[in-house]
Amino acid sequence: MPDHAAAQLVVQSRMLQLGWLPADPAAVAAALPAGLHAAPGHPVVLTQYVVDDDAQTSGFEAYSVTGLGVALAGPDGHPADRDRPAHDTADEPARWWAWQLTSSPRVRDHTAASGVPARPGHTRLTVTGGTLLAVTEADGAPLIRLRVRVGDPGHTVLRGRERQVALRDGRAHDVRHPYVVEPVSPFEVESVEFLRPEHPVWALRPANPLTILHGFYSPRASFAHLGG
Repeated sequence: MPDHAAAQLVVQSRMLQLGWLPADPAAVAAALPAGLHAAPGHPVVLTQYVVDDDAQTSGFEAYSVTGLGVALAGPDGHPADRDRPAHDTADEPARWWAWQLTSSPRVRDHTAASGVPARPGHTRLTVTGGTLLAVTEADGAPLIRLRVRVGDPGHTVLRGRERQVALRDGRAHDVRHPYVVEPVSPFEVESVEFLRPEHPVWALRPANPLTILHGFYSPRASFAHLGG
């Protein structure tokens, strides 16, 4: 029987990540568990990645993921920040992942062990003629679609620890996932479309006009998935 709480390593995945200002900040706030508060502007974070081969993981199979989360406030909004060492400046702002859609039942179980809601879904990242088309499907129909102009990786490497808040036994815990990412340049977001208003992820859709806060695409992104 697999250990859903065991840490896993993923290497050389294809990953897109964006942050944006939402159309409905109140709906974003409502997506947070009690005791957590969004950063100013209620920024939403989207991560989509594809693992093409079993050999790219320490214990998973090939799979895809779309995660949607909320950037959290500082010490007043993130309980785990209250015990954070003052010198620990290498970490990014913490995030709460409100949704994860993944093609792998094993990954869904692993994610659930860290308190993140996970549902079935498939993500495709396809680059044609310098345009990345990123599509997330759920329940057999497209749910989210993005178009991004992308180039090639250069000499830049992004590395650090992505800070996430996990809920276990009703308590918030600070979890830090190390990563190494080789981003492409240029990188220009053309469109972000949420396609189904009836789906719960609609609450995290971007504002119009689109306001992108940060982002990257990398054909080579490696990270540790710490699970429960």
